[in-house]
Amino acid sequence: MIDRYIEKFIRYLEIERNASKYTLINYKVDLKSLMEFLREEPIEKVDYVVLRRYLAHVKELNLSKVSIARKIASIRSFFKFLFREGIIKNNPTSSLSTPKRDKHLPKFLDEKDIVLLLESPGKDDEAGLRDGAILETLYSTGIRVSELVGLNVETVDQIGGVIKVYGKGKKERIVPIGDRALQSIRDYMKKRGASKTKDSGALFFNKSGGRLTDRSIRRIINKYIVKTSIQQKISPHTLRHSFATHLLDHGADLRSVQELLGHANLSTTQIYTHITTERLKSAYQKAHPRA
Repeated sequence: MIDRYIEKFIRYLEIERNASKYTLINYKVDLKSLMEFLREEPIEKVDYVVLRRYLAHVKELNLSKVSIARKIASIRSFFKFLFREGIIKNNPTSSLSTPKRDKHLPKFLDEKDIVLLLESPGKDDEAGLRDGAILETLYSTGIRVSELVGLNVETVDQIGGVIKVYGKGKKERIVPIGDRALQSIRDYMKKRGASKTKDSGALFFNKSGGRLTDRSIRRIINKYIVKTSIQQKISPHTLRHSFATHLLDHGADLRSVQELLGHANLSTTQIYTHITTERLKSAYQKAHPRA
């Protein structure tokens, strides 16, 4: 019975809440885990004590605080939905507490390494021009990799210098894009003109003509990290972190950076102010004679 409620909940998230593909996948995984723990226990009889037993079971799996917090969020949303639909009479999650998450400052590249990375792709073939355009676009706009792979040719306004992005929850936003990134895109588009493509609308595609995936972007970035010998483990998100950090370093205000990143809450963006503060403190400690 519970699996039917889960499917109904997932449809609600997808249709009414415009939840992203990744949110739907994560919620399904989390709720399937709960379902396996409950076995045949009716959903109507699940109370706070049962959920505490489940969370104790989850903690024994040595999951990170982030993973546990996500599972609690999934369970909360699910039971809130059941309560609102009248399927259960009481919401057993109202007293559940979320573990405090460890604060990790986002990793970013300094400006010198960014230049090294952006200039590493070749400019003589289609693959090199594509990779260069991808790296320039990620750093120029700060968009997520999932947003980058969803870009179409018509979402890039070459004259206005902006791109239209569909972010989390399928929310649309307009993001400025720099001249160098636009030129890189134009150079790539000229070279790829004669290529056979399975998705004519896509801005970036692979050698088979299909739209690139998130995993493909990760491989491309790793390739140039190795090529440039940058001594730092980074991910595609590192370019997004670098974008935000460099903007703040050069005087951009936090609200503007929030809008550019597509963050719903300012608190999400404020993590980048911790980076700049830490760097200032470090510079102070090194330079002040009586620090």
